[in-house]
Amino acid sequence: MDMNQVTVEVRDFNESVDFYTKIGLRLIVSARQEYARFELPSGSATFSFHVSEQPVASNTILYFEVDEVDRRYEELLGLGITFDSPPMDQSWRWREARFSDPTGNRFCLYHAGQDRRFPPWRLEKP
Repeated sequence: MDMNQVTVEVRDFNESVDFYTKIGLRLIVSARQEYARFELPSGSATFSFHVSEQPVASNTILYFEVDEVDRRYEELLGLGITFDSPPMDQSWRWREARFSDPTGNRFCLYHAGQDRRFPPWRLEKP
């Protein structure tokens, strides 16, 4: 099993396309001002949204991994992205900066490296 895509609800199509392309996603599907799908800069999973009259921004946090969190954080700040928290080292050995889209969907820009899948406390060792 492999994850294909994640879809979130948004309130405004154009505002959301602008936001997601600004953070580096590439628009690959645009349907009737209701649905958009994006490729991420790396990997094979995609991200999409659909417009809802009453979108529900979930408490779920979607994680986008980058090699250099601080550099990407500064780039996105320069593009007008507002962050909820600046880059910080976490006790679980990841460096993270959190932000939200205009609808309130939550995201984390992070770097975990090998610890993403193979932390020292992993139950099964590779």
